[in-house]
Amino acid sequence: MTPDEALRATVPVPSTAPATAAAPQAVGPAADAPRSRAASTPVTAPIGRIPVVDVAPVAEAGRFPAKAVVGEAFPVRATVFREGHDAVAATAVLVDPDGRDHSSAPMVDIAPGLDRYEARLQPDREGLWSFRVEGWSDPWATWVHDATIKIAAGVDVELMLTEGSLLLRRAAGRDGLPDDDARTISAAASGLTEAHLSPTERLDLALAGSVQDALHRNPVRDLVSASPAYPLVVDRPLALAGSWYELFPRSHGAHYDEHEGRWVSGTLRTASDELPRIAGMGFDVVYLTPIHPIGTSNRKGRNNSLLTEPGDPGSPYAIGSADGGHDAIEPTLGTFADFDDFVTRARSLKLEVALDIALQCSPDHPWVAQHPEWFTTRADGTIAYAENPPKKYQDIYPLNFDNDPVGIAGEIRRVLQVWIDHGVTLFRVDNPHTKPLDFWQWLLADVRKDHPEVIFLSEAFTRPAMMATLAKIGFHQSYTYFTWRNTKVELEEYLTEVSGEQGAWMRPSFWPTTHDILPPYLTSGGGPAFAVRAVLAATGSPTWGIYSGYELVEKVPRPGAEEQIDNEKYEFKPRDWSQADQLGIALLLGNLNAIRRSHPALRQLRNLRVHPTSDDAIVAFSKHLDAEHSPTGRSDTVLVVVNLDPWSTRDGTVEIDLAALGLPAQVRARDLLTHEEWTWGSSAYVRLDPTERPAHVVALEEL
Repeated sequence: MTPDEALRATVPVPSTAPATAAAPQAVGPAADAPRSRAASTPVTAPIGRIPVVDVAPVAEAGRFPAKAVVGEAFPVRATVFREGHDAVAATAVLVDPDGRDHSSAPMVDIAPGLDRYEARLQPDREGLWSFRVEGWSDPWATWVHDATIKIAAGVDVELMLTEGSLLLRRAAGRDGLPDDDARTISAAASGLTEAHLSPTERLDLALAGSVQDALHRNPVRDLVSASPAYPLVVDRPLALAGSWYELFPRSHGAHYDEHEGRWVSGTLRTASDELPRIAGMGFDVVYLTPIHPIGTSNRKGRNNSLLTEPGDPGSPYAIGSADGGHDAIEPTLGTFADFDDFVTRARSLKLEVALDIALQCSPDHPWVAQHPEWFTTRADGTIAYAENPPKKYQDIYPLNFDNDPVGIAGEIRRVLQVWIDHGVTLFRVDNPHTKPLDFWQWLLADVRKDHPEVIFLSEAFTRPAMMATLAKIGFHQSYTYFTWRNTKVELEEYLTEVSGEQGAWMRPSFWPTTHDILPPYLTSGGGPAFAVRAVLAATGSPTWGIYSGYELVEKVPRPGAEEQIDNEKYEFKPRDWSQADQLGIALLLGNLNAIRRSHPALRQLRNLRVHPTSDDAIVAFSKHLDAEHSPTGRSDTVLVVVNLDPWSTRDGTVEIDLAALGLPAQVRARDLLTHEEWTWGSSAYVRLDPTERPAHVVALEEL
């Protein structure tokens, strides 16, 4: 199927029929969908004998798949109950892309009295998986409950012991039961009928730990009732956890030629000289802002000025000139051979390359002349430039998908393939919320079909519904509101939100700054604030990113705007990296990335727990990974404690729910940043000086 054919199945195609004709608005599978049934004949699925309802993660009854990555322990929840008083239990089942049951996990009651159960499942390869929940009657738990009460009260004692023996014999006689477990259960069944023992002694035999363990591994499941199977898409690990480093290639190697009196652009080759430094800080991805030809019409000058001076390079987001469009490289940066060398060098340093995709054009883009119908024409015949009042972007024409959605989509898919063929494995998509969602749904699915390794990051700082839906229809990762969450309450609420049920679709990417955003917290807090936000970003989310220059604490805003003065979008910005060492931020970034690599709990999302603190500027949260789900085979628990006040030393206590983390009453607390060690209990005292130690990143271990 060609891109045009596939797209027509999901994107409405404008009709050319006369206005009086009943022309269809779509062709393909969407047009063949069944008509809605009348309200008097609702469609219902039969409920099982053991009802299983409110299964999660499920979006719109399975319309969109939940997300996981290879090796991720993702939670499955459901409400399971039954009539009467007999005990029920539940099992979560993972089904592989071939339709076979891959694994299962017993679910535990996480809300006693509310019948809410949870288990974690762990896929081991990429693809479209599914999962279901099975509710079942638990005759053993029912018998244990009743027998314990009745035997203690002397009611129906022999009857209860006999019923227990019969149940255990049934349990021991099942096919496929391991021999050791069968012998253990059979011995307990016999013990219940030993007349020379007292009823209490016989009951104790049945309740022995070895018997309970055997039946936990091999439960007796009656009246098994399964939920529907729900979709789960599984990606490679980098889709969930990775560290990104953003740079403008033209700034790296740029210099002012005194003899010629003009700026000379950096190139892809000079930018590649930065790769060892970036890799040395432990980053996984080097992300390039657009590298395409830049238009000259309405070119912006320094700080978004409408006035340009000779040599102003213009915004790389004003894409397209006589040298080409989105499938070309700005000549001052080099050639495709240079780009290929950049990718090769990055890969040799274990860095993947991400490219910014901004679906917009300068007035000089070839598409403007070739396809004027792809843009919005105003009443005076001119093409409308981009606006987000009061912001104006006179150097950019936004695309209009109304007139030829199929043509635009096919061309964009072709463009993406050009860069995929040259080694790009990740795309940061600029402002996807300004493009149609059905377009993204088709495009992301079509790329996934041919290149499942390619990852898309959504840069959509917009309303929650749009951000969530972009994630559900296929974007692998999403920028977030983290940048604007600064207080203790804001951070506790937001960390809980992104790591909760929302995490089944919208994988967060935390960025302290971007080339567009410099929040007031950083401009006023200086170096300590930069350290605080780096710690929060690197530990609060499995994916985080840094914009080049963060190491130098670049914090001067443009008056009246939350962005840097002398913004790199509009000028060359060479930097003196030798200054980074004395500031210490580069060292911190490297340490944080090393800690993330060594502690798999930090590479998970849905395992975050907020812990109370006694000071309103100290925030604390932990990430825990059970040994069963850890790639090391050992449990991993990391506690992060941060002083949010970049001006003052703060102290107080952190209340740590050690039992909830599977830890004993006292633990070894090993600071991964300073290598100090303490013995902590459930209440730990901390004192954090923002200029010396703004945070603890602590591994909690058994003594």
